Amino acid sequence: MRITALAGGVGGARFLRGLLHHLGTVPGQHEVTVVGNTADDITLHGLRVCPDLDTVMYTLGRGIHEGQGWGRADEHFTVAEEFAAYGEGPDWFTLGDRDLATHVVRTRLLGQGLTLSQVTARLAERWGLPGLGVRLLPMTDDRVETHVELSDVSQQGGLRAVHFQEWWVRMHAAVPARRILALGVETASPAPGVLEAIGTADVVLLPPSNPVVSIGTILGVPGVRDALRGTRAPVVGVSPIVGGAPVRGMADACLQAIGVETSAGAVAGLYRDFLAGWLVDTADADLSGGTGPVVRSRPLLMTDVDATAAIAADALRLAGELAAAAVA
Repeated sequence: MRITALAGGVGGARFLRGLLHHLGTVPGQHEVTVVGNTADDITLHGLRVCPDLDTVMYTLGRGIHEGQGWGRADEHFTVAEEFAAYGEGPDWFTLGDRDLATHVVRTRLLGQGLTLSQVTARLAERWGLPGLGVRLLPMTDDRVETHVELSDVSQQGGLRAVHFQEWWVRMHAAVPARRILALGVETASPAPGVLEAIGTADVVLLPPSNPVVSIGTILGVPGVRDALRGTRAPVVGVSPIVGGAPVRGMADACLQAIGVETSAGAVAGLYRDFLAGWLVDTADADLSGGTGPVVRSRPLLMTDVDATAAIAADALRLAGELAAAAVA
């Protein structure tokens, strides 16, 4: 089975871990291609940081800080303390020593002329992803960065915009956003293998990632949405919204910025041109029976690996039903 997943940060990474756990119990060979969001990327201390790609690598490679869901386990912050002693910020985005090594290697390889795809493949080897049957692809090799135009104004009276990470990490998305802009996405090209992974998949999954700044930015890369509309594979998504609230993070602030209601049904509407199946929580079971994608409800809280594996199994089961119905 060839599975392609579009994934953002913590929610996507944890779902993928559950998916692999489930696939380990199923006979046969499986190939999983993960198309990771890179619009959250940022340059800090001269180093290129790719939070979503790294969260997937660390989670699947068993190096993640479980309590946070991001960053490295058993981390130390000696370098960050030295940055602070020099008065070098930002102090709201702290890089641990182990995590820092990833960014140093990435930046060095990029400086040598390798593409982000090539660098990501090199880093993924260190975390054993190929041995797990996983191929991790950035959504694009081109630089895309998400910036947020804030509703408050600068001291000079003009609109104020900040990098998404500052809005998300420092401000906790508490300052309302007028617009969320993925700069460079309109001229970006899908990374090598992305469109092929979608077009040749047996199943395409949308894990419970942020629908605006994770899945949404991947869909913004020219060609990706068309590939999803054209694939023969059923596209099945897992709702990141449970009972009108995000499972984690501030996805509601992102949805508000684009004028979309924080609900499982409204998020499905963002994918309506290609979504075939939609897994929602039992709190949103009233979506069943409407027009649009086939909806199934079940508990969606990823409380542990076993619970997450069961969610992934139901997503694949729904995909199997849709595939069988298409050839009946």
